[in-house]
Amino acid sequence: MLPRDPHLQIIIAAALLALLVFAIFAIALSRWKSDDESPHTLYSYLRFFYASFLKPHTGDRPGGSQQDALESFYKAQAGVYDTTRKRLLRGREDMLGLVAAQLKFKAKNEDPNHPRRIWVDIGGGTGYNIEAMSNYLPVAEFFSSIYLVDLSPSLCEIARRRFVRLGWTNVKVICQDARSFRLEDHEIDSSNRKATRTSKSTGYFGNEVAPVGKADLLTLSYSLSMIPDYYSVVDAMSSLLSPFGILGVTDFYVQSRVDLAGRNYTGGVFNRHVNWLGRVFWRAWFEIDRVGLEPGRRDYLEYRFGTILSVDDRNYRMGGIPYYIWLGCQRKPVSPFTSSPDYPNEVIERLDAVATESPYLSPVNHTNALSRVVSSSTPPEIRSKAFNAAILNLTANLPLPSFFYQNHHWRIHYDEQLAKHTQFKNEYIYAFTWEDPRVDQRILELGSDDVVLAVTSAGDNILAYALEGPKRIHAVDLNPAQNHLLELKVAAFTALGYADVWKLFGEGKHAGFRDLLVSKLSPHMSSRAFQYWLDNASVFTSRKGSGLYETGGSRYAIKLVKWLFGSLGLSAEIQKLCRAKTLNEQREVWHNKIRKVLLSRVLSWLVVGNKTFLWKALGVPEEQANMIQKDYSEQDGLAGTGSIKSDITGQAIWEYLVNTLDPTVENTLLSEDNYFYLLCLQGKYSRR
Repeated sequence: MLPRDPHLQIIIAAALLALLVFAIFAIALSRWKSDDESPHTLYSYLRFFYASFLKPHTGDRPGGSQQDALESFYKAQAGVYDTTRKRLLRGREDMLGLVAAQLKFKAKNEDPNHPRRIWVDIGGGTGYNIEAMSNYLPVAEFFSSIYLVDLSPSLCEIARRRFVRLGWTNVKVICQDARSFRLEDHEIDSSNRKATRTSKSTGYFGNEVAPVGKADLLTLSYSLSMIPDYYSVVDAMSSLLSPFGILGVTDFYVQSRVDLAGRNYTGGVFNRHVNWLGRVFWRAWFEIDRVGLEPGRRDYLEYRFGTILSVDDRNYRMGGIPYYIWLGCQRKPVSPFTSSPDYPNEVIERLDAVATESPYLSPVNHTNALSRVVSSSTPPEIRSKAFNAAILNLTANLPLPSFFYQNHHWRIHYDEQLAKHTQFKNEYIYAFTWEDPRVDQRILELGSDDVVLAVTSAGDNILAYALEGPKRIHAVDLNPAQNHLLELKVAAFTALGYADVWKLFGEGKHAGFRDLLVSKLSPHMSSRAFQYWLDNASVFTSRKGSGLYETGGSRYAIKLVKWLFGSLGLSAEIQKLCRAKTLNEQREVWHNKIRKVLLSRVLSWLVVGNKTFLWKALGVPEEQANMIQKDYSEQDGLAGTGSIKSDITGQAIWEYLVNTLDPTVENTLLSEDNYFYLLCLQGKYSRR
């Protein structure tokens, strides 16, 4: 019956063989029982492949429910779900670590007799998240009640067996539609009766609280993209979450930068854009498994809640799948000045006054009559950027910018998409500050009533001013990354012990930086600063790099100088300079060999006198370089002689170097006193 053409015979035979192998494969997998424990990894992935791409799905038949569709997809692979999702579902552990850090931070300020702490894991599946949380919190003791809500009976059965094995009696597995889940149907009040809701929401600023309390934590791990009617679920979560509760979500997404235009409440847009090809491919790919990647899911989540932290990343192990981690809270913010929810207008007014220090501003209901008269006079009140952004959002019924939901209001709102900020390409220039704060202390004599305004740079001077105890310090920088660096330092001093602080900022390297960032530093950072350092964790963790103090734009100058030391045979002499115990010993090392090479006119003209080097490597703006040239011209009587500016650039810079470096070596001992030059030459501080 086969055709006579031998080529066609081979094709038909190969097709029949493939069909036979597939039939055997399908029969074997269909007989595999979902309750088998610890299946082989290879077998697990074969099972996953079969259930996802080969097995016919019966849940799409007319009249079938969402539960039928989920069971059709998950029943054949429930037992291998956890094994096969470890590489695919990135970000779950990070999300759990972040919400655990927030909960621990809030627990420090809670009543020690806090009666109940409730966690609801929506779409919790096999219960993997709840068990994984034990790496960050003592689950059985920290939470009074945990509810795993999922619509798939097969996954719920795996979860029940998991918690029996763990012996956790505070976990309840509820096989139910998340839209209809209510805590009062399961929680017991003080009289051992099921609680009933006694108050209703009063709108945007409502304060709806059930007698048994609400959920302190809500999580959705790769479940929001699986829920067709996600609007109802997100709305239900708003009623379920307590006023101080935390909402943690991680999921797939695709989004275009066009979608984000004009939004200031998303917690940052860094790395959020997915190109056209990625958007089309990943949406089509995931629709095969009933996973919806349309942007509206994440958009609505961010619209209904305030954003605390937002992270956008790619799972490069699986082809670069875009995923996000998001932490949120109720839209009604909590005042940093009180321990209870406050009305947004009061929070905004207070933060506005803190941000501007303007005499035209005063908090709501301020008792000072003179302040009220001034604030009502003309010209109009001077307002901060944070105030204007907040009013714009409230007028449009939007959440406040993410800065308003921080635990600390160290960082003030700014528009990260403005060209004046993006020009720095998301990179700081200075990893450390050169100016000696002792000079400032001697001249300024800061007191408790003083308000300081200073350029942030690397933030070292800002922290030195804080030691003097002024009333307030405003650290301002055009480059947002410089403020990210200061924010990291402030968070570290707030949350870490000396050993970790020393590794981060003494040595500039810390192998465990990423874990510290997630588990300890995150509650003390703004969303944009956290995203920045999560993306740049290699600054501290890379084995190849030299650490923090050889990063940023100024690294080019530092690396060039070290290369010159090596090329000119000065490396050993530089080490002697750094180890000198007395000024006489230091001066001798400097004058014998280093000075005549380092301060040669040829080297100065080739390297330092180059304007490109000045700006790119040292961060010296053209105006500042022009000031050096002008000073040189006036001192040497060249002003008004018609000399071309470029003719004196090299000479001016050379003289500036001489007048800077000679007094430094002559008068300050690098090993004991001048930690600025010691840091630059060694790449780290000494313990002294």
